[in-house]
Amino acid sequence: QVQLVESGGGLVQPRGPLRLSCAASGSIFSIDAIGWYRQAPGKQLELVAIMSYGGSTNYPDSVKGRYTISRDNANNTVYLQMNSLKPEDTAVYYCNADVRGAGRTYFSNYWGQGTQVTVAS
Repeated sequence: QVQLVESGGGLVQPRGPLRLSCAASGSIFSIDAIGWYRQAPGKQLELVAIMSYGGSTNYPDSVKGRYTISRDNANNTVYLQMNSLKPEDTAVYYCNADVRGAGRTYFSNYWGQGTQVTVAS
């Protein structure tokens, strides 16, 4: 069984930074795409950053230039560095990954439990 566990959320002032981490654990052979989504109250789930195994990244315009995704493949961990945060960035942030389990020939998609990020003064 594979688990994704996020950490690093909390309350931050506008224009401040925050770094989220997501560690994948369990019987893992490899991780393909891994990324972050967020959902604000009353809004749809939104992709905020995604990175392929090879390092290609994609960001929506709403966070481009402010958010940076990175990954440590050796430790099955992904990070989201968020700078210049705005109140509208307030949301629950979820980690998502396509994981190939040990002994498997296919990838399955997993979600973390989410971590709250609140941007307020």
